[in-house]
Order: sequence, then structure tokens, then C-alpha cells
Amino acid sequence: MAAAMAHCVSCWGLPAKLKTLSLTNSPHAACKPLSFSSNTSSLNLFSRGVVSVRPVQMSPNRRAIVCEAGTKKKADSAAKRARQAEKRRVYHKAKKSEVRTRMKKVLEALEVLGKKSDAQPEEVIPVEKLIAEAYSVIDKAVKVGTLHRNTGARRKSRLARRKKAVEIQRGWYTPAPDAASTA
Repeated sequence: MAAAMAHCVSCWGLPAKLKTLSLTNSPHAACKPLSFSSNTSSLNLFSRGVVSVRPVQMSPNRRAIVCEAGTKKKADSAAKRARQAEKRRVYHKAKKSEVRTRMKKVLEALEVLGKKSDAQPEEVIPVEKLIAEAYSVIDKAVKVGTLHRNTGARRKSRLARRKKAVEIQRGWYTPAPDAASTA
């Protein structure tokens, strides 16, 4: 779009450059390209896009030249949209699967830790690493639009609550009393 705008902006200076424009009207020149001087070709209008120059009848005694610059935009096809949608669907499906897998690993590790009879507080460290990996995957899924922001926050909160519950069950963490419950 910016390139097209640059071409249009440079068209405003075109009338001064077109003074040296030469058009031939011979019968053999019907299919030959227009011949421009070196001043006009230095504008670089014809190398990057489609520029068409056509006379327009404004009044019986005056003629104007309209310059259209830009690239031809193809119509958006239904087949292309379907291909892109399928590609996005597969990409998002893979991201969601990764999120579920990471969450499942954390929840299984917490379940094992909760059922273990002789668990030690330092056994939480590998679980915390799994939680950090899950958080990272969830954040990336939110960033690319696979998950909504609230859904990502809810999944992360679910992992944190489950970890906190196991720590409370084991006696490794005691929550501070709420100000509302003491009043």
C-alpha cells in the first residue's frame, strides 16, 4: 500500500515530466510501448507497479491525462480462505494439545506428590519446573490467539491452586488468616 501511495504522490509531479512525452501515431505503433524521455523514466513509475496513462475528455477543447499507479489486487478466492482457515485450525489444535499435555503432566505429578507417604518439601521443585513450562506454553498460546486471555489465566490459576492444595495438605504451607474472617 505504501508503495502504491509513493507512486501516486510521484504522479503529482508528472505534468512537468510529461512535457517531453512523445507518442507516435503510425499504424505500426499500435502495439509498441510508449516512448518516454530519460527525465520521465527516472521517476521509476514503470518498474514497480502498473501505471496506465489514458486521455480523459473533460470538455470539448481540453484534455487531461489520468495516471493510475499501483499493483493489480487479485480477488480473494474461497479456496484460498479455506486453505488458510485449515492451516490456522491445525496450528491452533497443536497449541491446545500442547497446553493440555503440559497441564496433565503437572496435575499427575501433584497427584503423585499428594499420595506419597514420605514426601519431602524439596520434591516440589521438579513440579514447579513443570508448572513454569506449562505457564510458558499457556502464555504463548494466548499471545498467538489460540486461547483467550481469560482462559489462559484460568488454566494457570487451576495449576497454582492445585499446587497450593497439595502444599497445605502436606503441611508445607499455611495460608495467612483472612482479614475478613478475623473481624
